[in-house]
Amino acid sequence: MGAAGSKLEKALGDQFPEAERYFGLENFGNTCYCNSVLQALYFCVPFREQLLDYFGTNKNIGDAEENLLTCLADLFTQISSQKKKTGVIAPKRFVQRLKKQNEIFRSYMHQDAHEFLNFLLNELVDILEKEAHAAKNNPETSSPPEKIANGLTNGLANGVQKEPLVTWVHKNFQGILTNETRCLRCETVTARDETFFDLSLDIEQNSSITSCLKNFSSTETLNAEDKFFCDKCCSLQEAQKRMKIKKPPCVLVIHLKRFKYIEQLGRYKKLSYRVVFPLELKLSNTVEDADIEYSLFAVVVHVGSGPNHGHYVSLVKSHNHWLFFDDENVEMIDESAVQTFFGSAQEYASNTDHGYILFYESLGASGKS
Repeated sequence: MGAAGSKLEKALGDQFPEAERYFGLENFGNTCYCNSVLQALYFCVPFREQLLDYFGTNKNIGDAEENLLTCLADLFTQISSQKKKTGVIAPKRFVQRLKKQNEIFRSYMHQDAHEFLNFLLNELVDILEKEAHAAKNNPETSSPPEKIANGLTNGLANGVQKEPLVTWVHKNFQGILTNETRCLRCETVTARDETFFDLSLDIEQNSSITSCLKNFSSTETLNAEDKFFCDKCCSLQEAQKRMKIKKPPCVLVIHLKRFKYIEQLGRYKKLSYRVVFPLELKLSNTVEDADIEYSLFAVVVHVGSGPNHGHYVSLVKSHNHWLFFDDENVEMIDESAVQTFFGSAQEYASNTDHGYILFYESLGASGKS
């Protein structure tokens, strides 16, 4: 980092806690998709703290098998325990493990940051669930299940698992959607719940996250060939369907669907649309119709004009200041700079740096920075 590092050190000054670290991540040939997401996750404070706690609890297990969770915990521990406040770390072990685990990430091709985030969170959950079940079945284990999974939902009842295991990954990122379908003949409402780690939103030109969320929850009429089979009427009926948020997550991850398949072109095209994402977001499309308030703390930005090439960087808010992470380089930026990543108001613009994945933390969440 050299001169840039010392410049950042000066910029950080006394405005940040002594224990906080701001380290760039080395790029191993098109691994910016990974670096940008890792920075966003590192500055998701409750997630980071639980990961560091996991590492502290499990680091002495001699025969512990290396996996993505242990590699991520090791990387975050390395960053947080550095003597200096700034610098560069090579996430080599984590990237090697990622490539070993999933062939999609083995090539040096441009990868999708959202695909990586999805894979990582689901992989962490799988590992934590396996460890918790192994610990439960083996009382000799050095770490009890609650230490590994950070609590069970309802635990066991007569030896039968009543509900799925709830890990600290779930506690941070998981929300519940409810899909309501109302038969227009008998008015019966059928509700089906599904869990999510992030919301993928369709986008339109010159819109906002609020309007994208409204469209996501808008009412759709099912008719003609799309009629709904109503169990009460025992027949296909016209119906109205809508999606609402039943349980908002502590950390709301929003993925903007900037890559769209254009049939006439026979390929994917990047939508450079201007989509305003506010620093403070009120989530109103919930089942309770109560406004849930969130604060933006990280943005993964896609730089480039198409889906198969380009670059990823991230913007991160830490202790009321914004920082820009571009692989090895880290610099402070003004809060006003965030809006330069909303997108382009024109179809063809020279600015290709667009917000792609947004990380919002509930203002009621603990550990908020």
